[in-house]
Amino acid sequence: MNIQLIVSQVENLFSLPEVVMRVNEALNSFDPSNQELEEIIVCDPAFTANILKIVNSAYFGLPKSVDSISQAINFIGINALRNLAISSSVTTAFKGVPVELVDMDVFWYHSVTSAVLAKVLAKELKQTDVERLFIAGLLLSIGKLIYFTQCPEIASEILRLKDQGDRVMVDAEEEKLGFSYADLGAAFLKQWKLPANIWQLVAYHLDPLNAKNFVKDACILHVAGKLANSIEPCAKHDFDFNEIEPNIDPEVLKYLKLSPEVIESSLDASLLQVVDILSIINPKASTIY
Repeated sequence: MNIQLIVSQVENLFSLPEVVMRVNEALNSFDPSNQELEEIIVCDPAFTANILKIVNSAYFGLPKSVDSISQAINFIGINALRNLAISSSVTTAFKGVPVELVDMDVFWYHSVTSAVLAKVLAKELKQTDVERLFIAGLLLSIGKLIYFTQCPEIASEILRLKDQGDRVMVDAEEEKLGFSYADLGAAFLKQWKLPANIWQLVAYHLDPLNAKNFVKDACILHVAGKLANSIEPCAKHDFDFNEIEPNIDPEVLKYLKLSPEVIESSLDASLLQVVDILSIINPKASTIY
């Protein structure tokens, strides 16, 4: 199965709102001023409102309320704005995913949890540009949504193996599809013209120690995804919460020098932010717990 063919087939099916595409193109093409970015964003009032809601949420924890896009950019920076633009609209970009394969509210709960944990862990480990880790975490599993829609019968076969663990499912993806969900998701994000320091993290999060230029970031994403998946897997099935283990690669934990205490404190610090972000980008998902 050709990965680029699948990406091209879903390019129009899964697309970002025009305003987000314009922001992304502006940031890729030139060095826009705050005013130029604000002029793009305010053309979409609903989108503007969502941006301001997130900037004023517990996720950023700003010392005072922000009431304009220019103020928001001053506080969070231009690069964070791109990630925020995608975050505020990504849940509306993926429609038509078979409901018998995945509960989308649970999927976005999982995705936002991955995103917030990636950011919190990155800050704990003194990484820079932590918003980039957030967006990589948010988009970590979209490769699954793509092959769920394009290959539902194969997806059903793969999902029957879920009780055998993540590694077995990924092996089945590679056997039946010729690639993993991580490969497919990364190819799609590249098609969306996201920077390499985002899509390459998604590509390597299953094998982070081989991520070349982004080993530490990919390791953080690996841990965040495993922790989030242990809290609530994104596919539909019955499970016993007490039996779920994060199954984090011990070599990754060793590389990051992450202690159980740091992981536990990161989980605690993430909970409020997860609910806050979900209540804005997907209110239904925020009521799961």
